[in-house]
Amino acid sequence: MARIGIIGSAGRMGQAIAEAITAAGEELSGGIDRDGDIGGLAAHSDVLIDFSTPTALEANLDAAVDAGIPIVVGTTGLEERHHWLIDSAAQHIPVLQTGNTSLGVTLLAHLVREAASRLGEDWDIEIVETHHRMKVDAPSGTALLLGEAAAKGREVSLAETAVRARDGITGQREAGTIGFAALRGGTVAGDHTVHFLGDSERLSFSHLAENRTIFAKGAVKAAQWLTHKHAGRYTMPEVLDL
Repeated sequence: MARIGIIGSAGRMGQAIAEAITAAGEELSGGIDRDGDIGGLAAHSDVLIDFSTPTALEANLDAAVDAGIPIVVGTTGLEERHHWLIDSAAQHIPVLQTGNTSLGVTLLAHLVREAASRLGEDWDIEIVETHHRMKVDAPSGTALLLGEAAAKGREVSLAETAVRARDGITGQREAGTIGFAALRGGTVAGDHTVHFLGDSERLSFSHLAENRTIFAKGAVKAAQWLTHKHAGRYTMPEVLDL
């Protein structure tokens, strides 16, 4: 039985993860939120699951490294500096970072990468995501994850091909770009669709999240899998052996 600690335990995701830990037959070692004792939580855990904020990531990674335990990072809105911090921590402990812990989204990203690698640039790629009115970042971490999958399939850089906003007279669509659109409203847990639009035909891949339970179950599965790994940076596709 693994002792799993939750960072961001008071939020809706944190509460869902706590329930998923019990359902999976593992032990909830505790949970913290802002200004909580991350060192104390890490010391009494075998693995941590982080769904807090980007500003807390450095301290969370440091605590995991000091305790010598793995950490699953599901926090979204990360920037280049945060990924550097994750790479640094992964030299000492197992770290799994993902924009989405859903097993269905993980498989979706795999299919998107496969499709992008086989369809030419004359197929335009557009990613549309919808989330609840309380979400603070856009595009969502999942949308960016899917964009990265498409970019890898085409062997290009997402940073150089992404188009995140269109307004006014934008001119015609540039070939090879990957577009993003973000919708916000209601209580939507998370809907994502990747459109491949060719001449006279379209192909779309969608994932609709009905509630946060799917993300919680995936996060716990990732934590269970990570406890048996050596130091390094890991991804959700590896959990599913993709």
